[in-house]
This record gives sequence, structure tokens and C-alpha cells, in this order.
Amino acid sequence: MKRGCNGKKGKTDITDFFQTKKTTQPQTISSNEVWEHPLFKYLTDPGWRQVLEPVFKKYVNDKEILNIAAIYEKESIYPPKELIFNAFNVTPFEQVKVVIIGQDPYIKKGQAHGLCFSVNKGIAIPPSLKTIYKELKRTIPEFQIPKHGYLMEWAKQGVLMLNATLTVKEGKSNSHEKMWKNFTDDIINVLCQKKEGLVYLLWGAFAQKKASGVDSTKNCCLKAPHPSPLAKGGFDNCNHFIQCNDYLKQLGKEPINWVLTL
Repeated sequence: MKRGCNGKKGKTDITDFFQTKKTTQPQTISSNEVWEHPLFKYLTDPGWRQVLEPVFKKYVNDKEILNIAAIYEKESIYPPKELIFNAFNVTPFEQVKVVIIGQDPYIKKGQAHGLCFSVNKGIAIPPSLKTIYKELKRTIPEFQIPKHGYLMEWAKQGVLMLNATLTVKEGKSNSHEKMWKNFTDDIINVLCQKKEGLVYLLWGAFAQKKASGVDSTKNCCLKAPHPSPLAKGGFDNCNHFIQCNDYLKQLGKEPINWVLTL
């Protein structure tokens, strides 16, 4: 049995933690119905489609998620709907090695593109990401702080950057949190059932609670305060990027090259 990076056995039974409200969906929903859904159709990676189809079937007629699809036509919602599942599409299921859990997308136009903490090029680097860059520069000699906050290079190496809430109304943080909570709980549950030997980077109480059902005997759960300047501090000197790569190397996996193109 694999032990986590702290060498301790986990106490939480994942099947107990991820008990979500049951929906009264018919049991005869076809794959075509799932992948013709106005939002779900934007998940395109075949591996993720295969493992997440049961979750998507459960929510295919969920009124709140269908409502999000409708209000895209009337309000400013981020990220663009074709990028809602970008984290999955750019980090195929088979390649996932590291999971970073964020809260919800950035709330200003042009920022969010479906990866937590990441922003499009040409957009000012958010304060939390500046803190992350500072820690990277402290611990990785080759790292130079880039002029952008675009983290796609990490995603393509197997870093799944998942927001717990997949959409947000312009200017209103957490505006869609309740709509996505159970959905992303179930996604994390599936990930835990299908994969082990992953590194979970859990920054802040929200992420730590969201992933509290992850089995720490089979994965490495690294916890630190949130990198936001509004947090109480403590993210500095967490050494997570070094510890992450040490764990991956112990399992014979290729470590993450955290250095970003300038």
C-alpha cells in the first residue's frame, strides 16, 4: 500500500465524505444526451469523457447547471463556456500527476480561461499568483518570474488546475458556488477512485476541505495557507514545489518542470 508524503495513514473514508444529494434522473440517459448537453459538450478529452460520464449523466438534467447555460446568453459569465472544462481538456486523464484545487474563476473580463490561478497572457498577474511565483523563485534556482500568469505549461505536464466552482458571474465571486459544489465533489471522488500516487496541492481552508476525502495513504496531500495577500500568511517557505517533485520521483514519475517561458 502506498503511503502519502507525510507517511501517515489517512482517516477519512472517501465513500463517506463524498455523499452528495441524489438527483431523480432516469437511468436510461444515453451517451449522446450527455455529450449534446449545452455545457457538457465542451468536455472533449476522451479519457475524461469515459471516466466522468456517470457523473455527467447524474447532472445532465440538473436545473441549476442548465440555468447557467441559459444565462450565458444574457449575462457576462466567465470563463467563456467553451473553456469551462479546459482544465480537463488540456490535462488528459491518463497524464494527471498533480492536482491544484482553486475556488472559483477570476471575475474580470479576459482573465479566466478554465485553469485555477492562471490568467490569459496580456492580463496583469493576480496577487495570489505573484505569491506563488515568489515561492517558486525562492526554491527553484532556474525559475525566473515571467511577465505573464499563463500556466498552460504546467497543465501540459500533468498538473490538473481545477476550480471547485467552474463558472462565475462578472464581478461577483462565489456567485455560482452552490450550483457546482456537488458536481465537482463527485468529480474529485471519481479521480480518487481511479487514480492514486497523485500530489494534491491544497492552499487555504477551502481547498483543504474540498479535498478532505482524499486518501493520504495513497496520495501526497500538501497543505499551506492560501497565497492570497488577504490570507493570514504562511504560504511563503511552504516548499511545496520541491516536495511535490520529490514525491513524484519516489514513485518513478517525471517531476514537473515549474519553470515558465518568460
